[in-house]
Amino acid sequence: MTRPFFFGSIIAVVALIVDQLVKTWLLFGFDLGAKGRVFLTPFFDLVLVWNRGISYGLFAAGSQAQVWLLVGVKTVITLALIVWLVRNTDRLTAVALGLLIGGAIGNTIDRVLYGAVVDFASLHAFGFYWYVFNLADVWVVAGVALLLYDAFLVGRNQKVTGEAP
Repeated sequence: MTRPFFFGSIIAVVALIVDQLVKTWLLFGFDLGAKGRVFLTPFFDLVLVWNRGISYGLFAAGSQAQVWLLVGVKTVITLALIVWLVRNTDRLTAVALGLLIGGAIGNTIDRVLYGAVVDFASLHAFGFYWYVFNLADVWVVAGVALLLYDAFLVGRNQKVTGEAP
């Protein structure tokens, strides 16, 4: 196992812990469900939404079998990401994979505990409301963005300059 594996693992653990701490506090400390929509800025609110599907509420799980099917699929994907992290030798990829793994595990924990993912962040502007999301979603999007950056920009620069990856 390489140094990037440990670095990515630390990123995954920190991302997971922060995600779960914020969700736990919003549910049980702040009691967001009882408060309804909490207006923080002209473009950002807190509101509790139970997401029974995957991204954007797609494939909403209505039965326990569907919930466990989603858990199973996410577990397989997360295990594949962990294998990738173990084999990886690049630090940027390790950060990206750590964010993806931490976010995936965070949302899977929600699904196991509550039968749905805890979403709470609502961005909006000029009457347009984006979907409600959580920190695990942010970690996943950031991880994908870093992988794309690495694949298309960093990789391209290495080819042009003749550097080894």
